Amino acid sequence: MSAVFVTGATGTVGSAVVSHLLERGEQVVAAVRDEADAARVPGAAASRLFDFGAPRPALREALDGCDRLFLMRPPAIADVQRYLFPLVDAAREARIRQVVFLSLQGVQANRGTPHHAIEAYLRKVDAPYTFLRPNFFMQNLSTTYAQRIRETGDIFLPAGGSRTAFIDARDIGRVAAATLTTPGHVRKAYTLSGEQSLRYDDVATIMTDVLERPIRYARPSEGEYLASLVAEGWPQDYVDVQKMIYRVVRLNVSAFPNRMVRRLTGAPATPFATFVRDYAEVWAPS
Repeated sequence: MSAVFVTGATGTVGSAVVSHLLERGEQVVAAVRDEADAARVPGAAASRLFDFGAPRPALREALDGCDRLFLMRPPAIADVQRYLFPLVDAAREARIRQVVFLSLQGVQANRGTPHHAIEAYLRKVDAPYTFLRPNFFMQNLSTTYAQRIRETGDIFLPAGGSRTAFIDARDIGRVAAATLTTPGHVRKAYTLSGEQSLRYDDVATIMTDVLERPIRYARPSEGEYLASLVAEGWPQDYVDVQKMIYRVVRLNVSAFPNRMVRRLTGAPATPFATFVRDYAEVWAPS
């Protein structure tokens, strides 16, 4: 059996990877934490119980019949040496011929991130890696930040006047499927951005036009934003991560668009207005 083992298969990116692989006629084994998650696996993919903390023999068994791996770090896992390195080792033992790793834009200069450690380990053990380094997901606005937009009409993020070349997570799935099914991508790294560079004022304007109701960029200060997270009961580690993220955003590190999605898949990246139309129900007032 020649199949792709997909971690995070029921998540925002992983489910898109599964769907696009199936569209290409590939056999897919979707990793799930429990039987209930199997119902959330897209299409005709096979599901298989999987735990990052399992012993090495169990990790090796999970990969049985697969020759490629889509690897992503669960947000809850910080100790990648304990929980992800063993899967990389098991993949090498299983002679997996390609590991496509969902990394992070700018990871090369951000040595403190778990993603940097995983990239470094894949290189160290000479794994047949492909690194995908995406920009900010459009879907952050339809998931993490959706409730406030829906209830108040405000985008409440401390991005100042900076720009971001947002990428649709579905496009990341398209790219992953393309790099897993066409030659020439092993030991390559791709920075993935959308083709538009938008200020959050632009984001609000597009959402207002598409949703036909006022959406406003509130432009809070860093202090106001972090205080709101504390008041909402978010843990300090989450608050610290958000502080770091938006300091980077305000430096315009994420501002630069590119055509990598178009180059790798043959189709342009999804425009922001299309994303808003597709997810309009998420922000509909209750």
